[in-house]
Amino acid sequence: MVFQGTGVWLLLALVLGASGLLRDARPPQPQVLIVGLAAAVLVLFWTPTAFRRWALAVDLRGLVALHVTRFVGIYFLVLYNRGELPYGFAVPGGTGDIAVAVTAIGVCLFARPATAVGRGAFLAWNVFGLADIVFVVVTAARLWLTDPDSMSALLRLPLSLLPTFLVPIIIATHVIIFARLARRAV
Repeated sequence: MVFQGTGVWLLLALVLGASGLLRDARPPQPQVLIVGLAAAVLVLFWTPTAFRRWALAVDLRGLVALHVTRFVGIYFLVLYNRGELPYGFAVPGGTGDIAVAVTAIGVCLFARPATAVGRGAFLAWNVFGLADIVFVVVTAARLWLTDPDSMSALLRLPLSLLPTFLVPIIIATHVIIFARLARRAV
């Protein structure tokens, strides 16, 4: 059920991106979309649903492993080199995302959430990862406001999947990881 819902969401995000409807979006529309979708995921987490049961039962490392998708930061750097994304977004955001992806792999391989040291590693990684994604979203909004055309690559496929699918999931999983760590039984 959880994976089918996620598959439908991804399909809708692909259709939206392919339709070109996002191309004229301007702040705060992309940011409202991100926050709204992340909030929808969190509502599913905070209410008694199949998603909540899954999110509480899945190995915490599985939630962290999802963040390996943040290697998308490499593509930000490629687009900066092509002149399609501004330095102020692509380089700090791209390198931050790459660092989060690399450390996610390290946490998944070497930390165990059942130990105090492991919990500390998960918590430190989660703070770092959430701070990075908030920085990326805020930076994108700031640059969109000053020069909307500079961020247009984020409104076309494949990067339109970021505001319509991946970033809301990333934000929601950070909140879920904090909630799981606070429960003590991770």
